[in-house]
Amino acid sequence: MLLALSALLFACMGVLIREVSEGVNNETVVFARNLIGVLFFLPIILVRGFGPFRTNRLGNHFLRTFYGLGAMYCFFYAIAHLPLADAMVFTYAAPVFTPVLAWWWLKESLTGRMLLAVSIGFVGVVLVAKPSGALFDPKALAGVAASLLAACAFVSIRAMSNSEPATRIVFYFSTFSALLSAIPMTWAWQPLTLKQVGLLIAVGLVATVSQLVMSKAYALAPPGKIGPLSYLAIVFSGLFAWALWGEVPGWSSWAGAGLIFAASLISVYLPSKSDKSRTAGV
Repeated sequence: MLLALSALLFACMGVLIREVSEGVNNETVVFARNLIGVLFFLPIILVRGFGPFRTNRLGNHFLRTFYGLGAMYCFFYAIAHLPLADAMVFTYAAPVFTPVLAWWWLKESLTGRMLLAVSIGFVGVVLVAKPSGALFDPKALAGVAASLLAACAFVSIRAMSNSEPATRIVFYFSTFSALLSAIPMTWAWQPLTLKQVGLLIAVGLVATVSQLVMSKAYALAPPGKIGPLSYLAIVFSGLFAWALWGEVPGWSSWAGAGLIFAASLISVYLPSKSDKSRTAGV
């Protein structure tokens, strides 16, 4: 139930980003989302102090931010310029690349089943990006880049999960992301209408609440049992896109989504710590 709610909220975030991106540039949308994330932690700091967020691994947090923020820029761009369901598929394709990156980065084992899942998922990503010259279109490449950068972020989270709880990881990601995404605002700032401000606030709030709901869901049930349900976000996104903009995914999108989902089902049966990193979000 909680994961279904998180998927619905994530799809709603996609709709809000698509709506606000019609008149607001990508830099502003990313900055607003991160700023709301930082503001969320202020009441916690006022009540409990800064103690829960003290860390000796600022360098690791900054590296995680580098990958996560890059993924966010690419993902938000993809939402604004690609069919919504396709953009969501790219986001949920990130775990497909995680085992290979964890093998290369953390020297974790890479089994035959992992390679099978990665191979199937990669074919799915190519199909969603469209099996033609469009694969090299900047809009499709932004979606692929979002998947790869998000996978790097998941592995970087795993690398420090032995000492850093999810709340601390999210706090530093939000803080560093807000500071870094403020830099482009020096040249990308634009005047906003009240409606646009309201949509930007809604994006930040929905994204933060969705992240927290997913964290709670993964805390209450084994990730392997509920992980595939997160793909409901693609279904909800497709329904919203069809109802609001008349978008209907093509055959390659359906086939690609099916392969990525199949890859995730194969991964369900693997003993994995990676799902824990998903709770920290991107």
